[in-house]
Amino acid sequence: MGIEGRTIRRAAVVAAALTAVLVGSACTTSPAPTPSSSPASSSACTPTPTPTSSTPTPTSTPTSTSAPVTTTSAPASTSAPASTTPASTSCPASTTASGLPASLLGRNVTRIPTTKKVVALTFDAGSNSAGVAPVLATLAAEKVPASFFLTGDFVTKFPAATKAIAASGVEIGNHTTTHPYATKITDAELTSEVLTAQSRIRATTGIDPRPWFRFPFGAQTASDIRLVNGLGYVYIGWTIDTLGFQGTSGGRSVEYIRSRVDRLLVPGAIILMHVGSNWQDGSTLDADSLPGVIADIRARGYTFVTVDVLL
Repeated sequence: MGIEGRTIRRAAVVAAALTAVLVGSACTTSPAPTPSSSPASSSACTPTPTPTSSTPTPTSTPTSTSAPVTTTSAPASTSAPASTTPASTSCPASTTASGLPASLLGRNVTRIPTTKKVVALTFDAGSNSAGVAPVLATLAAEKVPASFFLTGDFVTKFPAATKAIAASGVEIGNHTTTHPYATKITDAELTSEVLTAQSRIRATTGIDPRPWFRFPFGAQTASDIRLVNGLGYVYIGWTIDTLGFQGTSGGRSVEYIRSRVDRLLVPGAIILMHVGSNWQDGSTLDADSLPGVIADIRARGYTFVTVDVLL
């Protein structure tokens, strides 16, 4: 599907999700945002996760938790995935009344289910905008699409950077407002985190971030996932965390990031990077390594897509 086709389809999906959430149609199969909601139906098309030995990345604080996992039902923990077998692309995609594929609900999507050599670059934006300009410049120069997950606080603190991200044409998703651990707040607070960020993103960019959402630190419970599903969002995790956020003070380097991506790369991989600088040393290793990462991925015969191919 071409870029224009994906854009039209995504607009239709977002419109359908918005209608389902606001009207609350009795026929919807999307779970309501409560811990007791039943999870959405599962599908044999569940992406097969890839191992990652790292902890997920904070975008506003140095604390981290263990990596997310894809399961046939919403995960109760964030332990690292274990399988490396590429997922099949032969399964048909049934949809719910919200317009979202049932196979994407009630779960953490850590890979695009395909055996083709495609990869999705994703960037979290929360702490600061130090790496935004070089990241966008590299993506434009290399003609590589990407997906950005923005916090509401990032949008408020860095409106110019936010508008530049939107103007570049990348996919935009929701990363909560204040970057909390979802497991440490109430359902009402999580709902407010999601909807406030959504409102700020739309007000600043004119873009509705639905249906893409990423939990900060990858921390969530089964009911947290059902809650965001009920708000019209799919939870997008990651296959590879570059760990660039740890900075030079954390023993990372451009060479380390390139080697890590090359070692863990599999068909359908979702790569997590950040646009902010390290909170201690000010390094922007993800931005600095991006040209080399793109070159390495292409050298292995891969092409780039955005997470909207899941629809």
